[in-house]
Amino acid sequence: MGNPRFKAAQEFVDKDYDRYVHEIIQLTEIEAPPFKETKRAAAFQQLLKQSGLTNVEIDAVGNVTAVRKGTTDGPLVAIAAHLDTVFPEGTNVKVRQLGTRLMAPGVGDDTRGLAVLLAIVRAFDAAKVQTKSDILFVADVGEEGPGDLRGMKYLFQKGPYKDRIKMFVSLDGAGDGSSITRGALPSKRYHVTFKGPGGHSYGSFGIVNPAYAMAKAIDKLSRIQVPSDPRTTFNVGVVSGGTSVNSIPNEVSMEVDMRSESEEELAKENATFLSLMREAVDEENKARSTAEGRIELDAKLVGDRPGGGTAIGSTMVQAASAVIREFGMIPHYGIASTDANIPMSMRIPAITIDSGGPGGRAHALDEWIDVEKASNLKGINVAMGVLLSLAGVL
Repeated sequence: MGNPRFKAAQEFVDKDYDRYVHEIIQLTEIEAPPFKETKRAAAFQQLLKQSGLTNVEIDAVGNVTAVRKGTTDGPLVAIAAHLDTVFPEGTNVKVRQLGTRLMAPGVGDDTRGLAVLLAIVRAFDAAKVQTKSDILFVADVGEEGPGDLRGMKYLFQKGPYKDRIKMFVSLDGAGDGSSITRGALPSKRYHVTFKGPGGHSYGSFGIVNPAYAMAKAIDKLSRIQVPSDPRTTFNVGVVSGGTSVNSIPNEVSMEVDMRSESEEELAKENATFLSLMREAVDEENKARSTAEGRIELDAKLVGDRPGGGTAIGSTMVQAASAVIREFGMIPHYGIASTDANIPMSMRIPAITIDSGGPGGRAHALDEWIDVEKASNLKGINVAMGVLLSLAGVL
């Protein structure tokens, strides 16, 4: 904390603050829906080059990566923020500003994290910071929803940095900088389709109806008893299907999310869920005529996020905790589903920390962050301090 180069980096971020805010707005207003992060990735790649890094690449799945070289062969440290948002193509992402508050879908989750990465790169360059280890800066794809952490899975399991990253920091979520996510919340997500013969609402009345089967399935799911400790949850987030009000649908579907702090409890919940889906279909096939055909079930696993964790006593968590305390805060430890799930599941030391300052309403159209200078500077400085404590500042 007393290193003069670290202090110089903090001073640079202070002076360069307006550019940081401008880049939050600039990147937020580039759509990045699931599986369509290309335009934002290209813009971020260009900004990263302008910030002082030359070896900036976009890998096979769309992650933007760049290495800032260290002075020794220390362990490679990676720091990441994700490019994608939860919002579909066509969402109005124009940023509205009210005082120091910025409001737009995705402005905090995780666009501010991307701007923090850029601020850190520039600050290190301006302050001539040297580290023992190489630092890999990553703007990754596929963190949200159906992306199923595809960016991280490629980075750690298939890409050119496979087996090379020894410590990983993710920037995600709003907060004062005191939060350390050290546990990976496992989850399973399904796209469940109910198919049937379909027909005219009057002329074919009495035959099996996929909508009724799905309704039974949702009702059964809603009645599952899950433990509060370890916390275990489920949700039906999307329902769709049918052709018209006067047609028995031949196909309807729903998307289901299940999570648990316990891998064992998640496995139990998953088995119960699949059993109830089949039970609902069987009941509908018995309740109405199958002369034109039966209800068929297709439960497709579309998301499978592994669990894991980094111990409180580990060097990584203790280093991050020490930095947070030096900034006058008490570290708080938690569990969540983030990019860090993948390295944690592979027993690679990993944490997720706040992306730079206050905010709220993540995943909602009225999402907001506050770019009041003091709180955001603290968040950026915490991130820089954690990164340098791991990479070894000289």
